Amino acid sequence: MVAVRNIVLLLLSITVVAPIVLYTDRLGTFEPPSDKQEFVEDVTAFAFSAADSRHLNLLPQETSTTVKEPVRAVYTEEDSINRRNFPRGLQLVKSREHLSARVLSTTTDEEDQNKKENSIKLVTDGIRQGNQVGGSLEKGDGTGENVNGEVAIDVDNNDGKLARSTSVSTQDPQIKEQPTETSSKAKQKSSRLSETNKQHDQTPSDYRVKQLKDQLIQAKVFLSLPAVKSNPHLTRELRLRVKDVSRTLGDASKDSELPGNANERMKAMQQTLMKGKQAQDDCTAVVKKLRAMLHSTEEQLHVLKKQTLFLTQLTAKTLPKGLHCLPLRLTTEYHNMNSSEQQFPNQENLEEPQLFHYAIFSDNILATAVVVNSTVSNAKDASKHVFHIVTDRLNYAAMRMWFLVNPPGKATIQVQNIEDFTWLNSSYSPVLKQLGSQSMIDYYFKAHRATSDSNLKFRNPKYLSILNHLRFYLPEIFPKLNKVLFLDDDIVVQKDLTDLWSIDLKGNVNGAVETCGESFHRFDRYLNFSHPLIAKNFDPHACGWAYGMNIFDLVEWKRQNITQVYHNWQNLNRDRQLWKLGTLPPGLITFWKRTFPLNRSWHVLGLGYNPNVDHKDIEQSAVVHYNGNMKPWLEISIPKFRSYWTKYVDYNHLYLRECNINP
Repeated sequence: MVAVRNIVLLLLSITVVAPIVLYTDRLGTFEPPSDKQEFVEDVTAFAFSAADSRHLNLLPQETSTTVKEPVRAVYTEEDSINRRNFPRGLQLVKSREHLSARVLSTTTDEEDQNKKENSIKLVTDGIRQGNQVGGSLEKGDGTGENVNGEVAIDVDNNDGKLARSTSVSTQDPQIKEQPTETSSKAKQKSSRLSETNKQHDQTPSDYRVKQLKDQLIQAKVFLSLPAVKSNPHLTRELRLRVKDVSRTLGDASKDSELPGNANERMKAMQQTLMKGKQAQDDCTAVVKKLRAMLHSTEEQLHVLKKQTLFLTQLTAKTLPKGLHCLPLRLTTEYHNMNSSEQQFPNQENLEEPQLFHYAIFSDNILATAVVVNSTVSNAKDASKHVFHIVTDRLNYAAMRMWFLVNPPGKATIQVQNIEDFTWLNSSYSPVLKQLGSQSMIDYYFKAHRATSDSNLKFRNPKYLSILNHLRFYLPEIFPKLNKVLFLDDDIVVQKDLTDLWSIDLKGNVNGAVETCGESFHRFDRYLNFSHPLIAKNFDPHACGWAYGMNIFDLVEWKRQNITQVYHNWQNLNRDRQLWKLGTLPPGLITFWKRTFPLNRSWHVLGLGYNPNVDHKDIEQSAVVHYNGNMKPWLEISIPKFRSYWTKYVDYNHLYLRECNINP
């Protein structure tokens, strides 16, 4: 009986122990070279069918029966098989049958044998050693590449073989990578995604500056609260931090302008602010204080804006010292000349209708010189250009002297005095009568009067100057001419303008560039459409046009009696209910439905008030216009636009140097 029991126990022991020994032998606890090779061959020759229910230990069931050469593939993160089914340190990803797989390279027959051995060893070692193969491998970065370059295990469904895969950055002496065209595209895509992410991650250049300013505001709020005021130590510390941060900020507008200790002071201030938060637990008091500070800041901003507007308007209408010196110097020289030397050449061209005639009405000598110089410099044939300049009595001698000393090449010059236009008087011109009235002067220049206009821009002498209104009397000034190109004195000519005289205006009187790109250039911006006379005759949304470069057909002007139309509307606006002062509103009315739109490339505006004028528009335009308060001869001009004007000024000229006129 005992012998039988011993035999049974022995058989049971053999039954239990034998599988363990055989299993561990297969896993490599004892692997003679011949057995190892045999095991590898068994694995590589093992095939599955779709209906086969058998499983290879530790590996997912394969679905392909075709044996192909092993490939190395990298897959996207979503293609990875759930790691919960496998031991730690082992990652298995889906086969290259998945559409998102990206084949990196193939291996040679000689490398295949080594690859098989390494793959099996990785599986067995992964079971025994856990993280020794690289631990829990890093996830892909969305492009199918291993982030840290650690080893991963791929399963190829097409051949049932294990293939070792590394990231692009991993270097394996046993595997020579040969990137395909697909991998190159993938790398480019990965690079673009990486650059995009970096751009999104970049902080603004003034990030720390804003943080420091916010800290100053918080500190000032805490210093004004009773709970903090009652703590002398905290108050002293806050004031010290405010001084440090204020000194650190200085005039810095970007982080790169901050000193090296900015981060330390920022951290110190943050720690002090945390103490303030702990001392102050009344949120209502903080909110009230912030609202009070916000209201006070808005009030200060309103005052500063008003002061800025006033100073800008004052600067715009104030003549710089150098430009005041220049006409005095020129006038003195003119009266010292002989009368025979005071005459311009080519005066026979003044009434020749076949030539190209320009009208410039200005009392600014240097600005007028730039208009003439830039026009002549860009003209194909300067001898065919005639410039008619009209100025006031104070600048008449100086204007003549300038062009006598600086003749514009072969072009013809005429300088006239507005005082010599005897036909231009208050009995003929209603606007001249209005401009000379005391009520008009009081309305725009007596700020303390209840009837005065509060708009500072109208307190500019040009609105009361008849030179500004001469543009409505062109046929009377040039009775023998057919066409005249009117130019403002704040423009610069960049191209030849002779083609303007050949444009067919199609029966219109005025040729101008329209300015309806923005809403404030519509008719309702300039005219009072609450008045029934304006509302009845005009469209509030009609497109405005630009004064500054206008080609006028004087023949049509006379035929349509435009000057009388202008006079009629001026009489209706006697009480200034239709429009304020200026020449554009009456121009829009007078030339209503009589204006031909020119191509926009002829004339670009805004260089005297808009710093965002497109550089390409300026370069392509025939005429650039500095309309606005920031004239190029003033210090408040927009710096990036100033060079278009200054290149036509010779600052080495004797008169300019004597008057200290510099670029």
